[in-house]
Amino acid sequence: MTQIFDFFFGQYAEYSTLDISLEITAVFFGIASVYFAWLNRIWVYPTGIISTAIYVYLLLKWSLLGDMMINAYYFIMSIYGWYIWTRKIDETHVTPISRTTSIEKLVQVLIFIGTLIFVYVVYIAFDKWNDWTAYVDTLTTAIFFVGMWLMARRKIENWIFWILGDIISVPLYFYKGFTFSSFQYMIFTIMAIFGYLAWKKSLNNNLVTA
Repeated sequence: MTQIFDFFFGQYAEYSTLDISLEITAVFFGIASVYFAWLNRIWVYPTGIISTAIYVYLLLKWSLLGDMMINAYYFIMSIYGWYIWTRKIDETHVTPISRTTSIEKLVQVLIFIGTLIFVYVVYIAFDKWNDWTAYVDTLTTAIFFVGMWLMARRKIENWIFWILGDIISVPLYFYKGFTFSSFQYMIFTIMAIFGYLAWKKSLNNNLVTA
């Protein structure tokens, strides 16, 4: 039993109690945020802001620049998404769930490519392009940047990007030594699948009643 515990949590022996507590708190609010996104509730954003703010601090402290930039971007996009989700398109309706348009598909490709280039430049500038995880970090950052932009615009395709990025992040975070965050992404993967199905059902119902 001790060996199993050390395998999963042994790396935390080097962390301060404050950092461990902050990571657990960030994980809690992160899971809450995905849960509210699954239910298509505006609380996805205030809970997400708390989680990402904590992660920005921790990841900057741990010199994980790619992950830090992801969460800094989440923080900014959460504010933008909060506005979009509450913006009324008429006197009684707010922005609905919808599918991406041709223009939005082009934008998401540009965001993906632009993010790859941006993260690569940052890693080179800070001399962090020295491990295979840098390649994976760059890829997941681009995937999550697109996913967050699509979620902020209430596009159902956002879940596809979350699922893909979450699956990659589970072993990545475990390898980096952040077991709690690895478990979080495992839960995120499951919730994202159900979130996609729930949004798809809601979208189909809206199309039938339209």
